[in-house]
This record gives sequence, C-alpha cells and structure tokens, in this order.
Amino acid sequence: MLYHFLYQLKEFWFGFNIFKYITFRAGLAAFTSFIICVSIGPVIIKWLRTFKIGQYVRKEHVAGIYDFHKHKEGTPTMGGILIIVSVIVSSLLWCRLDNSYVLLTMAGMIWLGLVGFLDDFMKLKNKSSKGIRGKSKLAGQIILALIVGVFVLQNKAIGADLYLPFIKNSVCNLGIFYIIFILIVIVGSSNAVNLTDGLDGLAVGCVIFVTFTYAVFSYITGHADLSQYLHIFYLPGAGELTVFCAALTGAGLGFLWFNSYPATIFMGDTGALSLGGTIAIISVLIKKEFLLLLAGAVLVMEAMSVIIQVTFFKMTKKRVFLMTPIHHHFQIKGWHEAKITMRFLIVAAIFAILSIAALKVR
Repeated sequence: MLYHFLYQLKEFWFGFNIFKYITFRAGLAAFTSFIICVSIGPVIIKWLRTFKIGQYVRKEHVAGIYDFHKHKEGTPTMGGILIIVSVIVSSLLWCRLDNSYVLLTMAGMIWLGLVGFLDDFMKLKNKSSKGIRGKSKLAGQIILALIVGVFVLQNKAIGADLYLPFIKNSVCNLGIFYIIFILIVIVGSSNAVNLTDGLDGLAVGCVIFVTFTYAVFSYITGHADLSQYLHIFYLPGAGELTVFCAALTGAGLGFLWFNSYPATIFMGDTGALSLGGTIAIISVLIKKEFLLLLAGAVLVMEAMSVIIQVTFFKMTKKRVFLMTPIHHHFQIKGWHEAKITMRFLIVAAIFAILSIAALKVR
C-alpha cells in the first residue's frame, strides 16, 4: 500500500526511489510486524484472559509430562491471531499489492488460521485436547492445496516442474500430480510446526529461522543475475515474497517476546497450522520444497520422531523414545524446558545456515 503511494512520489523527490528496493521494504516490514506484535500483544493477552481462553493441558496417558506442564493450565492460547494480524498489516503496508504470489500467500495464511481457530475453539469448548475431526482439518488443507495447485499449474512461469537440490539441471515434471505433492508439503509442514509447539518458544523460534532463510531464497529466486549464477529456478516477481517473509520473521520475534520461557501466551493451532502452511506455500512457489527439509530440520525431526515411535510400537510393542514428540523425550530424561528449547534453536540456526550454503552446491 505504502509502496504504491510513496514510490510514485519519486518524481517530486528522488529520495522516495528507495521504496522500490526489496531489501529496504523487507527491513521495514520486519520492524513493523515486530512493533505491531509487541504493542498489541498485552491487549490480546488481557482479552484472552478475560474470556478465559486458556490452554488445556492434557492429562490422559501423559502423566509424566503433565507434571512438567500443569502450571501452564489456563495460559492464554490462540496467540496465532497476534502473529497473523501483525503479518497481514505489515504486508499490506510494505508489499506490492499487485503481486499475485504475495496475495496468494496471505490468503493461504488467513485460511489455515481459520482452520486452526476452529480447532482451538472446539478444544476450549470441549475442555479437552480434541478439536475438530482430523478429516475436517485435512479437508481445509486439501482445499488450500487445490487452490495453490491450480494457481501454480496455470502460471507458466512456475509450472509443475519439481527441482531437486544439490544436482544441476535436475528437473522432474509431475503434471497434475504436482497438486498431490503440494498437499503433502502443506500437510507435512503445518503438522510439523504443530507437533513442535510443545515447549515455550520452541515452535516460533524454529519458524523464525525458516522464514528468514526463505526470505533469502525468495530474494535470490526473484533476482535474475543471482539465480543464474547459482543455477537455480528463476521466478520474476518472487522477490516480493522476501518482504512477506521478513514480516513473518518480525512477527515471530514479536510473538517470542511473550512466548519465551515462561510463556504468557501460546500460539495454538491458529498459529501453528497457518505458519506451517504459509511456509509450505512459499516453498512451492519458489521451488524450494526439498530445502524445507534442511531449513526446517528441527521441525522434521519432531514430526519424524512421532512417526518412528508409532510405527515401531505397532510392529514391536516397544518404544524408541521415552515420549514423542522428541522434545518430551529429553524432558523425561531430566533436561530443563528452557535448556531443551535453546539447544534445539541452536540446531535450527545451524541447519538454516547450511540450507543457505546448499544453494551453491550443484
């Protein structure tokens, strides 16, 4: 919004020409979303407490973990609203609103935020850990995947090509089956963030590193010279997603202000599903889906620990971990919650750096 207004004023003063630069607007977007999040955070937290929209701590079959988390009972949840509002407002201010990639990503974030909101609402209504049915949640993700899939397939600049990392000119065209692949990416990413959201500051901390990494990816993907130099997919206009990713990073930092140990608010499924799904959409648009496995290695590790645990138990009636997701395994082993979060975030930072470095590996 401000871009369309301020950049036009360059005719009256050359200084306004700076608003055409993606890096400048990305910095402003990150700062704006952070300020919005930190400013309205106390108001949102107070409002959630007033209406008793608090976290339910599961007691069934998790007696060992309940003792670690029982003090969190009643802590305001649905904090994802805070992130979504901050990102959308900042993006509307600093992104080019004539960019279809940004508009699609914003719409996807809002859509999955609504799905997560319904899930959180049902948990609060039932006073249990059970929200909407898994089929209903999947239906919401399928609808989004279909919309993104149709958009991608109709956009000749993107298409249904699948780019494999680390191998030069390695491309596979999936055709109509690319929509199924998009669904897998969206479901996998959103559920991975959801599973990671079990310790104060852990999920949003990991998301911050991923969104910053994808801000770099988006900038390079939308830059003709850089993408050609690195031999990666080039998409005109993708650089504008850098501004959106920066807004996500800033909002994540703002939310971490309140969500760090001891947390005064939780993101809930409202935040987890929308953040994970949004990252997935961006990865699809700029053809960096497989690098999401590296950039979000901690998120993948959390999800895989659950899959391994369930599969191994069904086959042998024995457990690989003391409890999953894997952060609970370390809690039972005696690690303090803050120590687990910090060490996991260190690992997340290392893998984010490696994923950026991997762009040169061809």
